[in-house]
Amino acid sequence: MKKSTRAQSATSLPPAPRDEAGSRMTAYLITMTVRATCFVLMVVITPYGWHTALLAIGAIVLPYFAVVLANVGTDTRPTRAVNPERALPAAPTTPPPPPVERPQVIRLDEQPPPEPGAPEK
Repeated sequence: MKKSTRAQSATSLPPAPRDEAGSRMTAYLITMTVRATCFVLMVVITPYGWHTALLAIGAIVLPYFAVVLANVGTDTRPTRAVNPERALPAAPTTPPPPPVERPQVIRLDEQPPPEPGAPEK
């Protein structure tokens, strides 16, 4: 198996397993909440009729779909790296500013300069 020597782009990485598991758990909980609601409405709504049969079918079939959706992961095939430089428009090119001349030596005086005509210490 040949390994790529190029670094992988952060935009082409698959979702983290923790995030993927969280989204699958959320889908499972939503589906099971709908199933529980179907079951309660099936018992509570009277007189019984065609809507009771529809709610019963929902209460019976939804657990299957909830488990299947919770166990099916996302597509884990490798994706092509996205080059962010190609996705953005080119910035206008302006010439760089001229270099600023700065002194080569910085001198620090710890004492104020002597007054003219004063004897040196």
